[in-house]
Amino acid sequence: MTRSPSGADRGADRPLDVAVIGTRGYPSYYGGFETAVRHLAPWLAERGWGVTVYGRPGSTAPADPARDGRVVSRLTRGVESKSLSTLSYGFTAVVDAVRRRPDVALVMNVANGFWIPLLRLRGIPVVVNVDGIEWEREKWGRAARAVFRAGAVMTARWGTVLVCDAQEIRRRWSEMWGVDGVFIPYGGSEVDDLPVEPGLESGRYVLMVARFVPENTVAEFLAAAAELAGTHDVVVVGSSGYGGELDEAARRLADEHPRVQWLGHLSDDARLFSLWQHAGAYFHGHSVGGTNPALVQAMMCGTPVVARDTVYNREVLADTGTFVEPDPASIAAGLRAVLDDEEAARTMGDAARSRAREHYSWPAICQAYEDELRSLGGRRGRRRSR
Repeated sequence: MTRSPSGADRGADRPLDVAVIGTRGYPSYYGGFETAVRHLAPWLAERGWGVTVYGRPGSTAPADPARDGRVVSRLTRGVESKSLSTLSYGFTAVVDAVRRRPDVALVMNVANGFWIPLLRLRGIPVVVNVDGIEWEREKWGRAARAVFRAGAVMTARWGTVLVCDAQEIRRRWSEMWGVDGVFIPYGGSEVDDLPVEPGLESGRYVLMVARFVPENTVAEFLAAAAELAGTHDVVVVGSSGYGGELDEAARRLADEHPRVQWLGHLSDDARLFSLWQHAGAYFHGHSVGGTNPALVQAMMCGTPVVARDTVYNREVLADTGTFVEPDPASIAAGLRAVLDDEEAARTMGDAARSRAREHYSWPAICQAYEDELRSLGGRRGRRRSR
C-alpha cells in the first residue's frame, strides 16, 4: 500500500468529488465490494470528500443506522437478472456520472470495464478494483465468462489505476496484460467481546460463511458437515441469492440433522461477528479470487481457520491456518483436528488475529484508497503510463 500523506498535505488539497460505481449501493451487505464501500465512503466523507455511491433500488435500507448522512446515494435502473444486472446497472450509473462529472471515479468489477471509456472520454480518471479472476468462476456460463474476460481487457486498456486485492491477482494481471496494479487488500474490523449465539457453546461448533457457488466448496463442506454433526454443532451462513441445488442441500441437511443450523444470508454484522468469535473452527472454502473479506474478518475475530488450499488463502493466512483439499473427508478431518485440540485452536486464532491487525486493518486500507483517488482527482484526463 502507498504511504499516507501528512494531515497538513491533505488539508491543503481542495475538496474533491468521487463517484463509486459497481456495487449494490450504500450501505449494502451483499459482498466484498459492498463491505469495502461501507468502510471507505464514510472515511472519505470525514476527510472532506464529496462521496456519491451508485446503487440499485431496493438493495439498501434507507433507515439503516449504519448509514452516514454525508454519503449521497444515487439509484439508477437496470435489468435485474443474474447475467445482466452488473452490466446494465453499471451502464446507467456511468451515464449519470458522466453527466455530473466527478473529479474521479472508483469502479468495482471488471464487467464495468466496457463503460470506463465513457468516463475517460469525459476526462474523469478511473480507479478500478479488479476483484478476482471472474472468468474462472464455475458459476458463470461460457457467455458470461467471455463477457468478464472482455471487460477485463477493456479495464486493462482504459483504467487509470488498477487495484488488486492480492499480490497473486496483481501478478496475474501483469502476466496476462502487462499492466501493474496497486495492491490494496480488503480489511477486517476490530471486534469487542460478544455474547455467544443462543443454543451454541463457545469453541465447540463449526462455522461456514459463504455465498453458495461451486467455487466456494459449499457442496463438499455440506457433505463433511453431515459427518461432523454426529458430534458437533454446525452453523452454515449464506445462500445463492437465487435459490438452487446448494440452497436445497443446505435446507435438507438442517432438516435431517438437529445439530445443523442454516441461517441463510446475514446482514447483522454483530451476529455474524459473534458467530466467528465463538466458533471452534471456521471453514473457508473460497478458491477463486484474491483477499476474501470473510476470511480477513474471521481472522480479526480470532477464529481458528481451516481453509481450502489455494494460493490466495495461503497469501492471506500465511502460517496461521490449517489447509485442506477440497473433498469432504479432508475437510471433516481438518475441522475435527482443530476442534479436538482447544489449546492449538486458541493459538491459531490468536496468531490469525495478530496477522490481520498487522496487514488487513480498515484504516490503513481506506487511507491507501484515498491516496490513489486523491493522486488522480486533480489531473483529469491524464492516461496511465504504459
